[in-house]
Amino acid sequence: MANENPEKIYSGIRKLIVVDICLDPKYDNPQLIFESLNSTGLELSQADLIRNFILMGLDTKHQEDLYYNYWHAMEKDFGQANYSVLFDRFMRDYLTIKNRNIPNIKNVYETFKNYFLKNGGLTNVDAIIKDIHKFSQFYTKISLEKEVNKKLNQAFADLNDLKVDVAYPFLLSVYDDFAQNIIGEEIFLEILNLIQSYVFRRFVCGIPTNSLNKTFANLYESINKDDYLNSLKAQMVMMENYRKFPNDAEFIKEIKEKDLYNIRNRNFWLRRFENFGRKEFVRVEDYTIEHIMPQNPNLSEDWKRELGSNFKEIQDNYLHTLGNLTLTGYNSELSDKSFSKKKSIEGGFDQSPIKLNRSLAKFSVWNEQSINERAKILAGEMIKIWPYPAVTEQDLNQYRENKKSDEKIYTIEDHPFLIDGPMKGLFEAFRKRVLNIDSSVREEFLKLYVAYKASTNFVDVVPQKSKLRISLNMHFDEIYDPKNLCIDIKDKGKWGNGDVEIHLNSVNQLDDAMLLIKQSYDKNSENSFSF
Repeated sequence: MANENPEKIYSGIRKLIVVDICLDPKYDNPQLIFESLNSTGLELSQADLIRNFILMGLDTKHQEDLYYNYWHAMEKDFGQANYSVLFDRFMRDYLTIKNRNIPNIKNVYETFKNYFLKNGGLTNVDAIIKDIHKFSQFYTKISLEKEVNKKLNQAFADLNDLKVDVAYPFLLSVYDDFAQNIIGEEIFLEILNLIQSYVFRRFVCGIPTNSLNKTFANLYESINKDDYLNSLKAQMVMMENYRKFPNDAEFIKEIKEKDLYNIRNRNFWLRRFENFGRKEFVRVEDYTIEHIMPQNPNLSEDWKRELGSNFKEIQDNYLHTLGNLTLTGYNSELSDKSFSKKKSIEGGFDQSPIKLNRSLAKFSVWNEQSINERAKILAGEMIKIWPYPAVTEQDLNQYRENKKSDEKIYTIEDHPFLIDGPMKGLFEAFRKRVLNIDSSVREEFLKLYVAYKASTNFVDVVPQKSKLRISLNMHFDEIYDPKNLCIDIKDKGKWGNGDVEIHLNSVNQLDDAMLLIKQSYDKNSENSFSF
């Protein structure tokens, strides 16, 4: 401070303004005044707004008790660097559990205010804040990997490597059951591994991830507490289309062909493979990924002879695939050497303690057949690491019957205007165009309309005798409609979702309609989760 300029310090102090506001508790709402003042200054986090909303309506003693016993404890658990960002995300997940609906991250505060008031408000404030604190402890143990149980903590770390925080609402609910001794450690671990398998298999099979948030938000509802694990497995096996759990045949086919080198999850699958069943942990980061058939586009004559006349095609097709990848600590020594030398030199494949290299011992040559055969061997191991849910056909049939009895299944037969008459051909042309927008789009027949969904409904069709009435899930002022085809139905009775309606009575209108429908698809997919 000795070197500071006193005039600058004094000038800075003179700019400080102290505001003293006196309120009449009979007439003034301190929270509303605080929000109004805050709106003109630096924006507070959702966490700050929620904290102030809860505490400002209490007397000083009550405020201090709740703050130091619960809220300050949460701030410490999250850590100063993580608090604002992570707490906002946590509250979104907490409200998802409580409301069974996913709030926008920017609207967490407003959603919480509604939840708070509906659940007793200040008269129930102690119970609400205690519940938030309880779930926040689960959240930090999962997201920040603070669980003292090493097996559980490693399972959380694996899930975090996959970056599937969209599963947190489901995991928080299961964690609560674990904390209440409804399930034990073994079942909890199996559920965590099941979620990991589900997400990783879908990633490998290229199934769009934009619906995972809603899948996990509702998954807990399917659990039968008296048959906890089996009911969850049955539900996951029964999920179809965009929610499906790829089976062994689908997973094996894709894992053998997928580029597993140029992916964000590369170290994840290598680490899980190498350490599966091991008690001595191998740090994959200490090794280099080795391409058995070299990456060098200028292959040596030895490699050209080894691969055969179509060596270029083989290199292009198999270079980064499962069968051609392994780990080594001798990358520079192996380099572009022939396969026989990579096996036999000091530190080569034959001497390697790495599990991935064990399968190389049986091969004397390296060509297309060898790559495919090794990929088959490794894929057989991978279905053990990321297993498909093991559930008996008897249990599956039981839960199928339960599901059927709980809900009416509608089909196209429930919509007579789509079976016969002038709308039949128009509807067939329409549905083909909509389903071709993206592989994630699926069709669902409901009692009064037909829904087309990605992460949520983006277009609904109400069949009528002389037209298809189309609802777009958008606000009217959001749609770009150069031909003025759209009708604002915001304040009108309607079936379907959204405030925009268009009418189709001819195939000739489809091109114009699709320009509008794709806008709705883009809007309702824009916040989708992805790897």
